Amino acid sequence: MPTYRERLLPPIALFVATALLLPATLLVFVPISVPVGVVVAIGLYAAVVVALLASSPVLVVDDEGFRAGPARLLPAEVGEATAHRDADATTQRGPGLDARAWTLFRGWVSPVVRIALTDDSDPAPYWLVSTRRPEELVRALDELRRRTPGR
Repeated sequence: MPTYRERLLPPIALFVATALLLPATLLVFVPISVPVGVVVAIGLYAAVVVALLASSPVLVVDDEGFRAGPARLLPAEVGEATAHRDADATTQRGPGLDARAWTLFRGWVSPVVRIALTDDSDPAPYWLVSTRRPEELVRALDELRRRTPGR
């Protein structure tokens, strides 16, 4: 049972903005064929919606560790986690970012959590992950660290 789960879905405004594909596609195809234009416009918009949903990573903290999209940290590899918002988050993503860090950013999610790694053989010094609920993710990671034997 996950102690924390979050899917980094795009905001509704992005789906509304991509709906502009409908009239743009119709403008291209209606002079050729109205039915083809309607089918292509709807199909293209549906494909974009599916791509946005399918590419939305999931953050999970459970007994097996921390998963951010396709990547996983085992419980013993999770170090201290810190939450960053607003200007601090911008600094973490920009001038304060170590080029070796593993990152999972989404442009529509400003806050980030920085997770130190305890594995000295890992070339990444830390993970930096976008999240809408940074304090809650930090609490879940701290709880995972407390439950991990040998700490």
